[in-house]
Amino acid sequence: MVTIHPSAFVDEGSQIGEGTHIWHFSHIMSNCRIGEQCNIGQNVVISPDVVLGRNVKVQNNVSVYTGVICEDDVFLGPSMVFTNVINPRSHVSRKSEYRQTLLKKGCSVGANATIVCGHTIGEYALIGAGTVVTKDIPAYALVVGNPARQIGWVSRYGEKLHFDNNGFATCPATGEKYQLKDGECTLCN
Repeated sequence: MVTIHPSAFVDEGSQIGEGTHIWHFSHIMSNCRIGEQCNIGQNVVISPDVVLGRNVKVQNNVSVYTGVICEDDVFLGPSMVFTNVINPRSHVSRKSEYRQTLLKKGCSVGANATIVCGHTIGEYALIGAGTVVTKDIPAYALVVGNPARQIGWVSRYGEKLHFDNNGFATCPATGEKYQLKDGECTLCN
């Protein structure tokens, strides 16, 4: 069952998956695809043609603009910001210039962060609160600051990883093993 608060508005042509909740004063615009078990917080705008995978959490006061694709299990923190053009001007229509922004499975974006359009956030990456992302972010990367700079690696569980001299780390919460090789972090099978 989909739950839509009476103060929310859903435009025609949008698809909303089972178990999704849409809260107070939110607007789901036309032709969006929202997966199962998503949570759309208060005062959220999902612009036309946005795609949200399964179990995406969009916290309060977020606008998800056209061009954004979120894969499964993405977390968007309170008041974080997306852009969809590089050089906006009020008097110049640039709708044909929207750039795609892709958030890969399991990544998290902290409160008040800004994601400049045209970039990919890797699987399970963790973007710290207030960070400004101006480039692609690798899988499992931990980034902070303005502009974003990488300060480490995190597990799928969100725990900081500490690699040994052989390039291996263990998640302290789950025991999962990770390898760091040639600047890429991967989960060991």
